[in-house]
Amino acid sequence: MATKIRKSSGEPDEFEASVAQELLNLEMTSTELKASLRDLFITAAKDVDCGGGRKAIILYVPYKLLKSFNKIQIRLVRELEKKFSGRHVIVVAQRTILSKSYARDQKSKGLRPRSRTLTAVQNAILDDIVYPTEILGKRTRVKTDGKRLMKITLDSKDQANVESKLETFSSVYNKLTNKQVAFEFE
Repeated sequence: MATKIRKSSGEPDEFEASVAQELLNLEMTSTELKASLRDLFITAAKDVDCGGGRKAIILYVPYKLLKSFNKIQIRLVRELEKKFSGRHVIVVAQRTILSKSYARDQKSKGLRPRSRTLTAVQNAILDDIVYPTEILGKRTRVKTDGKRLMKITLDSKDQANVESKLETFSSVYNKLTNKQVAFEFE
């Protein structure tokens, strides 16, 4: 169990331990996922309430392992959703946001990388949340009271697979970034 979750600080809580145990069980029992899951692990797991009695599980994975997780994500998510019935499973990479006042050490001078800015990280989180589907366009609608709503256009070829999860995607993105988002298909 300890091999499927590696936290940088502290011990995994009870929920994270149960998710790690399910990943380990999948590695042991599933023939199609066995080889792929051998070197993979998560850094954290969160249980998020999506409103309306729905819940979602967010799996945080190391950024370097995200591509490996994406290769098996459709099968992995399907199996985990069977195990945790009634919950959607979302895989998000663990990313770092550096502040505007970021100063490098003496050895490596320069600006902060664009991939570590707040906007870049939030866009990457959005890509992770809707992963099997591609984002075709983004629009920001500013209402008269000043509230912003981001309208995301998704690829319609995945509409059958993703349509039931759109509200979950929206609430999870809101929980992670505090931004309102609405999804539509083209």
